[in-house]
Amino acid sequence: MLDIKFIKENADLVREGAQKKHIDFDVTALLDTDQKRLELLSLVETLRAEQNVVSDSIMQIADPIERTAVIEKMRTLKEHLRVKEDELRIIMKLWQDFMLRVPNIPDMTVPEGETDEENKEIKTWGEKPSFVFEPKDHVALLEQNDMADFERGVKVSGFRGYFMKNDGSILFFALWNYFMNYFIEQGYVPLIAPSLVRKESFVGTGFLPQSEEDLYKVGENEYLAGTAEVATMGYYMDEVIPREDLPKKFISFSPCFRAEAGKHGKDVKGIISVHEFFKIEQVLLCEASHEESVRLHEEITAHVEHLMQELGIPYRVVLNCGGDLGLGQVKKYDIEAWMPSQQAYRETHSSSYFHDFQTRRLNIRYKDADGKLRYVHSLNNTACATSRLPAALMENFQQADGTIKVPEVLKKYIGKDFLGKK
Repeated sequence: MLDIKFIKENADLVREGAQKKHIDFDVTALLDTDQKRLELLSLVETLRAEQNVVSDSIMQIADPIERTAVIEKMRTLKEHLRVKEDELRIIMKLWQDFMLRVPNIPDMTVPEGETDEENKEIKTWGEKPSFVFEPKDHVALLEQNDMADFERGVKVSGFRGYFMKNDGSILFFALWNYFMNYFIEQGYVPLIAPSLVRKESFVGTGFLPQSEEDLYKVGENEYLAGTAEVATMGYYMDEVIPREDLPKKFISFSPCFRAEAGKHGKDVKGIISVHEFFKIEQVLLCEASHEESVRLHEEITAHVEHLMQELGIPYRVVLNCGGDLGLGQVKKYDIEAWMPSQQAYRETHSSSYFHDFQTRRLNIRYKDADGKLRYVHSLNNTACATSRLPAALMENFQQADGTIKVPEVLKKYIGKDFLGKK
């Protein structure tokens, strides 16, 4: 959420930001609604004050006729106030809806573009594997090695259901331990975050109302989260964080749930696009400084690059274009792992910063050096999404016999050199 004062003073900038993100948003309609809101608010406050004056005067009027006339005036005033309060409630609801849909302004370095096909590649790392045999996709590798069971997964869980088993399960646990240990060593606070989260945190992080079709609603006010970012951002909701405690760095683990609405024809088989998965997420809060947000954005991206390099998985980094940014993101990098079976890079990590877009909604603040309350800035980046990352790992490290070579850094967690049947 942007500050309404900022929007008024920078209406053209907000318009340009919406256009760059290819988001249909009417800034003029918001400003007109805000003007009506302020006028009605002023009128309601005036009528309330007048009602209080008239109410106080009634008790002091001795003349019955005069008192009856004042009571009638009071009745008329009260009805007028009721009508205007109803109008104010309607205009406030409309104004709040507008405010929740105002897109954040993208950074000047964000390239133009409407879809992810126009994202700008800024870096590649690693040598793509060259196989002397026809490489299999991750689905075939999992089934051949009895590392997953898709048929029974669908029977039990429905469309896109799956069981991980044997070495498939061991690989998941190894990656979780490897990533968690690394981030704990970097000073991150480990969290196991809830997936069942109240609506307020979804609105605060920007997932509602924009992405409701991709969420599972399980109660009047609860949804299942598709990322630990939602619960972790809610951790400090309505709190003031001591300035000396910033930046706050969390490495949060949680089950994740996504309806994958509209994606029934894409990645139907396998573990790349599923309804239920597990993810480790970096979530950071820092002082309200653009320079600090930029520094930490590069840092959280570099952490993942380091881990991908240690794993030996070829990848590229792309700078997302305006049309591929979410409502609240100022800037985003995607890290995409090489998938031999598709001869393409596929996203495994998404690294973003938001300035105070989320924290203004969630009311997370700190006192600056002058003692002024300010909203902190927020950032997040995937650390390890299982199942996308394991799929890339298996395809890149597959052997001619269908087994999967274990990256050196995972051997202490797995206890052997190869996954799968021998």
